[in-house]
Amino acid sequence: MTQIDRQAAFSGTKDVAAALRFDVAPLEAYLAEQIFGFKGPLTVSQFKGGQSNPTYCLETPTHRYVLRRKPPGQLLPSAHAVEREYRVISALYEQGFPVAEPMVLCEDPSVVGTTFYVMAFEQGRVFWEPSMPGATPLEREVVYDAMNATIARLHNFDPAEIGLGDFGRGENYIARQVERWSRQYRASQTEPIDEMERLIDWLPAHLPPPGPVRLVHGDYRIDNLILAPVSPEIHAVLDWELSTLGDPLADFTYHLMPWHMPQTEITAAAASLTGHDLLALGIPTLADYVDLYVARTGLDPRPYLPVYLAYNFFRLTAILQGIIGRVRDGTATSAVAPAQASMIRPLAEKAWTFARQAGA
Repeated sequence: MTQIDRQAAFSGTKDVAAALRFDVAPLEAYLAEQIFGFKGPLTVSQFKGGQSNPTYCLETPTHRYVLRRKPPGQLLPSAHAVEREYRVISALYEQGFPVAEPMVLCEDPSVVGTTFYVMAFEQGRVFWEPSMPGATPLEREVVYDAMNATIARLHNFDPAEIGLGDFGRGENYIARQVERWSRQYRASQTEPIDEMERLIDWLPAHLPPPGPVRLVHGDYRIDNLILAPVSPEIHAVLDWELSTLGDPLADFTYHLMPWHMPQTEITAAAASLTGHDLLALGIPTLADYVDLYVARTGLDPRPYLPVYLAYNFFRLTAILQGIIGRVRDGTATSAVAPAQASMIRPLAEKAWTFARQAGA
C-alpha cells in the first residue's frame, strides 16, 4: 500500500501557490496601521496543510503571524466563512480556551483580494497522524486524554454566556447538515457514487434525536491541534471554519472517525487508527474514549453511534468532494489535494456500512 507521509507532506510552509498570491505591499501597510508593534519588511509563505481556507505565515524581522483568507474565485454557498472563524476564536480566547490570539479581521477586498483575518502564531507541534509516530505510549495516552477533555470543555459552554447565542440556528442541526452537504456534494460532484445517493435518500428519515444546542467545532481532530513544544498540553485548536451552534454528539462522533477510517492506496485526506495495536501505542479504544467524554459531559452518543458515524462519514465524503471540485476549478490550496479523490468512494462505502448497521 502506497502511503503519503502526512507529517512531511503537511508540515511547514511552501512558496505561495500562483493562484493564491497577492501583492504584499498593501497588506504590510494595512497591518502596520492595525496591529500594535507590527513593523516590516513582511515576507509571506503558505502553510502546506491548509485544505479549504488558504493559510499563510507572515514574517517580519521580529514577529510571526498567521493569516487566513477566503480563496479567490466562485465559492460554494456558505463556505469559507472566515468572518465566523474570527468571531468564534475571539469569544473563546476571552474564556481562556486554547485558541490563537485573534488580532484583526479585514473585510476590505482591496488589501489581499478577499476577506481575511490575522491571528498570533502559536509555536508548537502538530501531529498529522492519529497514531502519533515518534511519541511514547505515555505521551499518546496524555495527549488523547487532553484531546477528550478539550472537546468536552467546548461542549460544556453555554453559547449565550460566551456571547455566541446567535452563532447559528442550533436546532435540527444534523438534518440541516445533511441537507447542506447533500447540496454541496452535488455542486462539486465529479462522478456518480451509488452509496452517496442512497445516503442522501436514507439519512433524513433516520437521524438520532436532537441533542442540546452547544458550540460545535465541525472538524475536531488531532491535526487541528497545536501541542506545546515539549509537553502534551494543547496550546491551540485550529480551523474553526465549520463551527456553529448544533448537536455536540454529532461533533464528538466526527472526532471518532479515525478508529474506523478506511485505509486506501493513498492516505491523504484523513489518517487512520485501523490496523494499529492501540494498547501498545497507549491510545484508548473507541469505547474507552467515548466513556471519558460521557463522564465529562453527561452526553451519550452510544445508543445511536452507527447513525452518527454514517452521518459523519457521509459529511466527510461531501467535504472532500468539495476539495476535488476546487481541484477541477483550479482553486485547491494543497499540493496533495488531487490525491484525496481516492478517498471519496471508500468513505462513502464506509458511511453506507454504518447505515446498514443502523437498519438501512
